[in-house]
Amino acid sequence: MIIEIGHYALVLLLATSIVQSLLPLAGTVRNDPALMAVAPSAAVTGFLLTAFSFAILTFAYVTSDFSVANVWQNSHSMKPMIYKISGVWGNHEGSMMLWLLILTFFSALVATFGGNLPERLRANVLAVQGWITTAFGLFILLTSNPFLRLDPAPGEGQDLNPILQDVGLAIHPPLLYLGYVGFSVCFSFAIAALIDGRIDAAWARWVRPWALMAWSFLTAGIAMGSYWAYYELGWGGWWFWDPVENASFMPWLAGTALLHSALVMEKREALKIWTVLLSILTFSLSLLGTFLVRSGVLTSVHAFATDPTRGVFILTILIIFIGGALSLFALRAPTLKAGGLFAPISREGALVFNNLILTTAAATVLTGTLYPLVLEALTGEKISVGAPFFNLTFGLLMLPLLLAVPFGPLLAWKRGDLLAAGQRLFAAVGIGLFLAAIAQWSQGGGPVLAYFGLAIGFYMLAGAVTDLALRSGVGKVTAGVARRRLFGLPGSAFGTALAHFGVGVTVIGIVAVTAFETEHVVEMKPGASVEAGGYTLTFDGMRQGRGPNFTEESGHFTIARAGVSKGEVWSSKRLYTARRMPTTEAGIRTFGFSQLYVSLGDAMSDGGIVVRVWWKPMILCIWIGSLIMMAGGFVSLCDRRLRIGAPQGARKARPVPALGAAE
Repeated sequence: MIIEIGHYALVLLLATSIVQSLLPLAGTVRNDPALMAVAPSAAVTGFLLTAFSFAILTFAYVTSDFSVANVWQNSHSMKPMIYKISGVWGNHEGSMMLWLLILTFFSALVATFGGNLPERLRANVLAVQGWITTAFGLFILLTSNPFLRLDPAPGEGQDLNPILQDVGLAIHPPLLYLGYVGFSVCFSFAIAALIDGRIDAAWARWVRPWALMAWSFLTAGIAMGSYWAYYELGWGGWWFWDPVENASFMPWLAGTALLHSALVMEKREALKIWTVLLSILTFSLSLLGTFLVRSGVLTSVHAFATDPTRGVFILTILIIFIGGALSLFALRAPTLKAGGLFAPISREGALVFNNLILTTAAATVLTGTLYPLVLEALTGEKISVGAPFFNLTFGLLMLPLLLAVPFGPLLAWKRGDLLAAGQRLFAAVGIGLFLAAIAQWSQGGGPVLAYFGLAIGFYMLAGAVTDLALRSGVGKVTAGVARRRLFGLPGSAFGTALAHFGVGVTVIGIVAVTAFETEHVVEMKPGASVEAGGYTLTFDGMRQGRGPNFTEESGHFTIARAGVSKGEVWSSKRLYTARRMPTTEAGIRTFGFSQLYVSLGDAMSDGGIVVRVWWKPMILCIWIGSLIMMAGGFVSLCDRRLRIGAPQGARKARPVPALGAAE
């Protein structure tokens, strides 16, 4: 009975979202405060209904209720509890429930913390959120119902896909969806502003916190997905330019551009039209990513759905929302004022340059991702656009952007001095070149371009620190005054510096592991050794083992350097008994920011086993930099100006009647 209650809660959610999407909009048209006041209550109610339904589905997984088809297809009674819970979103139906839960959660946040918004704007924003909720509520109920029953109930489940039974996959989808779906609020703000015909600096101030929150979560989600693929799939790489990876990367690029564009609009009331368009495009790319993953048009380890009915339904949602939003934008854009003017050499100009590069990069990734699909649909010809295309085009685009990043914060608004900013960054350039020279000396040579890339990464680190040092007056005032100024800086200053610092750390990791990693594929028998990264890896033998729902064969390796033991590492191959699917569990040993990576291959007839060994210098910097970027986003959210929001205009003072005057 409880399963049917969860299903009924979804039906009630659909009814509530229809009310949320219609009545507040009617209230803004009729200027009726009572109808507009329906929006917050409906949004909170919708979230509570979705959370209740999601909790019931989770309960079915935890209790192994195999009378529910979704649980039977994706769970097993012997599966560890953490994977029973993560199995809720480790499939198509459950992942869409997670999408809906996060969507209604953000709507409830706007309703709860949007008290400083104008009444009309909040009603319109929540109405647009209601449209999106209605669309995905219909999608789940009509094509992806997770509460369907089986009669009779099977005695045991089919288990979750083994590669999804990992802590990383328990964390990755919620983080990714918090980013994906978080941009729906920016989309709703853009549509609401276009409906009302009012877009100003206050609107940008209201949008920025939501963009920051979504961007921070999406950064963490992409990083977590990258690290999961690195250690779980046993292939030794951290990014494959897989179409589904690209599907999450495109909204990240557009969202990064949106953050910078909204800043220009807030400070200078410039780029109004462009910022609104970016708000629409960022969420549109999130919807496109949903279509690519859920429609079955892609074959990927990340993709779930193969039912064409679901693909057609999501494609319809895509056309309605993206097409409708862009049509409304085309209708309203000519009536909007362009905003303030500024010189090309200025902070605004630097941010425009940033936007130009990021949107071009997003368009490049979009083209490389969709071109094979479009070509196959039109001609039947199958081609593959792989890493060489993306590395060349994306890398060339990023180079000028990385060089320009430290300049932006040092330029003045409206009109800046490029030469003066360059002089302030002279020390940062020197530090970058010096540290790159040290790296070249320690490596004893290597590709010149690699050291140039490392110099750029170190230069970005020094540039981020330079920005904070100049703001606090280091070298011009006493240490005590500089310290007080530093701690008195707004949160957004620290957030910007952290984010730019994180980009530099990631660049260092990418360059180092790409240029200097080594790989060895060898057949090893007990007692055999191989050299990697200055370490000696010795194979000691295999061991049989058994887990709660799998059997495994593990290889034990000892690690030494110059004859001194440095630890051990286990690498294994597992066979999950329910699905009879094998997985490779890489053995990883960390040394500082570098890692020794061991993956088992096939057993040989002579008693040996194929082993792949990588030495990956500075690879952890890739994900540490991403975490620093995420931290920068959350630090910026702590800025008091964003917490308070844009001030509303003061009410016109009413004259005080004279004492004794008639009431």
